[in-house]
Amino acid sequence: MSSTPRQQETSDRRQQMLRSACQGVVREALDASDVIEIMANPDGTIWIERAGVGVRQERETIDSAARERIIRLVADSIGEQCSRTAPIVSAELPGGGERFEGVLPPVAEAPCFSIRKAAQTPFRLDDYIAQDALAPAIADALRQSIDARDNMLIAGGTSSGKTTFTNALLAEPAFAGDRVVILEDTRELRCAAANAVALRTHRDQTTLTQLVRSTMRLRPDRIVVGEVRGPEALDLLKAWNTGHPGGITTLHANSAEAALARLEQLAGEAVSIPPRELIAEAIDVVVFMARRDGFRRVEQAVRVVGLQEDSYAFEPLAKPQLTHQTEGGRHGAQ
Repeated sequence: MSSTPRQQETSDRRQQMLRSACQGVVREALDASDVIEIMANPDGTIWIERAGVGVRQERETIDSAARERIIRLVADSIGEQCSRTAPIVSAELPGGGERFEGVLPPVAEAPCFSIRKAAQTPFRLDDYIAQDALAPAIADALRQSIDARDNMLIAGGTSSGKTTFTNALLAEPAFAGDRVVILEDTRELRCAAANAVALRTHRDQTTLTQLVRSTMRLRPDRIVVGEVRGPEALDLLKAWNTGHPGGITTLHANSAEAALARLEQLAGEAVSIPPRELIAEAIDVVVFMARRDGFRRVEQAVRVVGLQEDSYAFEPLAKPQLTHQTEGGRHGAQ
């Protein structure tokens, strides 16, 4: 449904007010193409992460009143209230769609927020190779896995580059001829497929579990979930295992092996017994992303080959053959 002129005018006014509130280095960072994340701490310090540079503290600071005004303007843009009884604001910035997280007292000592920007120029697998963030042999194996419609789990810690890497995979030509349904909390994924449907959760009214179940009626060839965080993991595994292979999802984990244990925990929120056989059958490839010294890279890529007693059996997806990599890596992706 298109917005009315009055609604558009209100939206434009909110964007202008928010942009006016974001002054100095924060506004410059929002406009900069190389900025990945902007963080304003309770003490007023501003920390900015730039591609290829990492996180650096800015000389400029932002006072408490300015931080609170930004948080309240963002809350107002999505029709939410923020107060001591509702001190957390999770939203997309109006206009640009950047991911915003704002926190007020008493949860935080003073107002603070973080703004996560999507890469303006999407990375491709070849870009990771060029930055020594991905072994060429692993890139070739990943392309073969996409062609073979393997299900992929991209794991890593917070800000390890999972979403950016998923976008690089979705840019591969093998997705172009399929109907791809993408499910997210925040719109961050983009796909090369012309026949793509992007759905997202809506506050507490539409959950990822509901979206996964609804997706089955949308005739998807591939199902992609931005990040699994709860019982929707079980529904996704079932979908992947019953005629909808070739999907991708991400989750938080500290290694490729730990990713499947984490998946067990999430699926366990829906059933009492961990569905290990289902996981071993549904997940084909696990990629582990890590950030070292401010740079993101693929540290592990394994194939799941089944169960071995009480654990999963893995084998390397390909033998790493990085020829320019130094200890810890000199370069990295966004």
